[in-house]
Amino acid sequence: MPRSGAEARRRLQQAALELYRERGFDQTTTAEIAARAGVNERTFFRHFPDKREVLFDGESDLRAALTQAVAEAPEGLQPLEILLCAFRKVERILEDNRPFAEPRLHVIAATPALRERDLAKAASIAEAVTEALRRRGVTDRLAGLAAQTGWAAFHQAVHAWIDDPSQSLDAHLLQAFDDLRALSVTALPAQARPEG
Repeated sequence: MPRSGAEARRRLQQAALELYRERGFDQTTTAEIAARAGVNERTFFRHFPDKREVLFDGESDLRAALTQAVAEAPEGLQPLEILLCAFRKVERILEDNRPFAEPRLHVIAATPALRERDLAKAASIAEAVTEALRRRGVTDRLAGLAAQTGWAAFHQAVHAWIDDPSQSLDAHLLQAFDDLRALSVTALPAQARPEG
C-alpha cells in the first residue's frame, strides 16, 4: 500500500498509463487501475473524478504557472514574445514529467475521447493565457490570436521534443517560434516571385 496521498496518486497515474497502453483506454476500468496501483477503487476516486482525468492531472498547475509567467514577463515585449518568455519559464514542468508525457501522448492520440478532452484542456489554457495577456494591456483581438497561435507553437515544440529528444525542449520551442515568425514574413507579390 502507498504510504502517502502523493505516492498513491503517482502510482494510480502510472498504473492507468500502463493499462491504457496494454489494453486500451476503453477496455480499462477504474477498479483495474486501482488494483494495479495497490489501492482500492475508493482511493482512485479520492484522487481523480474519472479515468480520463488521471492523464490530465497537471493541467491546472500548467495553466497557473503560465498565467503567472505571462504576468511576470518583462515590460515592452510584443504578445508573442511575452508568450515565448512564459513558455520557457514553464518548460521544467514538462521536462520533469517526460517519462509520463511521452506514453501519455501516444495513449491520447489513439483514443478519441481523450483527444476531445485534450482539446478542451488546451482551450482552457488558451483562454487563461488570453486573459493574462489582456491584463497586460493587450487588446482582446490580439490577445486571443496570440494565445491560440502561441499555444499551437508550444504544442508543436512539445511534440517535436517527444519525437526528437536529442534536442532540449527549449531548443524545440525556440525553433517553433522562429518558424512562426517565418510564416508571418510578407510574401513577394506574384509578379516578383522567381519562376519555379
